[in-house]
Amino acid sequence: MSVFPKISLKPEVTDYLRSVFLNKEVLDAVGHQEAECRFQKLLTCLSHPPSYTCVRASTHLAPLDEIRHKLGDELKKQQMCSSSEDISVQILPHPRIPDVLLLPVDGPRPVEQLGSEVVVGAQCGSAVLRGAHVFVPGIVASPKYMKAGDVVSVLSDVEGRCTRAATNFQGKKVFVGNGVAHTDRSSIFCTDEPAKGIGVRMVEPIYQSPSFDGVLPSLTFLQNLPSVVVGHVLGPLPGERILDMCAAPGGKTCHIAALMRDQGEVVALDRIRNKIDQIRQNAQMLHLRSIKAFCFNSTKAVSSEPAQEAEGPPFPPESFDRVLLDAPCSGLGQRPNMSCTWSLKEVCSYQPLQRKLFHAAVRLLKKGGVLVYSTCTVTLAENEEQVAWALHTFPCLTLLPQEPHVGAEGMLGAGLSPEQLRLLQRFSPELSWEQSGEAAPPLPCRADRDTIGFFIAKFLKN
Repeated sequence: MSVFPKISLKPEVTDYLRSVFLNKEVLDAVGHQEAECRFQKLLTCLSHPPSYTCVRASTHLAPLDEIRHKLGDELKKQQMCSSSEDISVQILPHPRIPDVLLLPVDGPRPVEQLGSEVVVGAQCGSAVLRGAHVFVPGIVASPKYMKAGDVVSVLSDVEGRCTRAATNFQGKKVFVGNGVAHTDRSSIFCTDEPAKGIGVRMVEPIYQSPSFDGVLPSLTFLQNLPSVVVGHVLGPLPGERILDMCAAPGGKTCHIAALMRDQGEVVALDRIRNKIDQIRQNAQMLHLRSIKAFCFNSTKAVSSEPAQEAEGPPFPPESFDRVLLDAPCSGLGQRPNMSCTWSLKEVCSYQPLQRKLFHAAVRLLKKGGVLVYSTCTVTLAENEEQVAWALHTFPCLTLLPQEPHVGAEGMLGAGLSPEQLRLLQRFSPELSWEQSGEAAPPLPCRADRDTIGFFIAKFLKN
């Protein structure tokens, strides 16, 4: 996989991550050569998308087989509109997760770069690598005389340095595929009312996977596999009261409500108001009525007033049967990510906030209740070290087994016992078979190990 370079990080961040993945316990267990090899594979994997697209099916609205059939029909129509070939769409159910469908991603493909370049923002470039077309707001530069119908190459400005409306850009950029312009340059960058919708329709992406724009919005939800696993690990039951502490954009919130068959109450909190609107929109689109979303800082979600029934935050202690703390984190497990410009100080800034949230989560959880802690990062400080800290700080907490457990166990280095590490679930991109040179197993098995970087811990409050 040599189409993209390894993820570009500041040297201080690379050194920090190397110290994490080559800590003493890891070196004693696997040796320096193997540990360094895994670390280098991680850096390469982070700049590439996973080898499949994961779709969470709304099985509270229709059976999985029915959704699978409808999705296949929709995607076939989409491909027939953009190609004269009869392309079969492979959609596989996950063998252990009953509401997941997997679609293989074809790539990296040998696509020749053209002379005419459209430059897009890094976020847009990452979306293209996962199957999206280029929407107008993502375009930052284009040829001076670009017209609708022109065939162009699309490149991602991975460091965010391109001046908007430039006609060329010589900074660091990565080629992500070729497409056809859907609008003129003048419409993209006009000051009065810029064009909306698709700006470039991708016809030769480096990674070929379906576009889900407008495809069965109430029956399918694009979600990374570990994010779906979290909902099942939490194990919500009909009639329970559940808290999602850092809920935006609401994918996990809606999954929890669906697993409860929309019976009970799911309280979703987030600090940013427009993200609360997004949660409500997602709930409405998925026909879920049990979700109550509030704009609120979850570190202050425990009421100091005498216990009384509370509709919204803050809540009395021990108000919830289960709590999901999908914590704000450094996000170093997200894929594809070709460049991270964060300083080491920024990468290491999340641990105190995560601990404040943990204090609130434990207080809000009923005795006998379940707390699930998760992140989308690969650092030890935000994952296994937080588990060790929580077990020491809160004697009422014990680790629980996770079901399904499709990722790897926890990483060495935080002083946890082998038994405790086996109860944790870490998804590490460096375990991709494509990177290791091993023969790839069937997709559903490969999908469990070729994911974004992610971490899950499950606790019982005694």
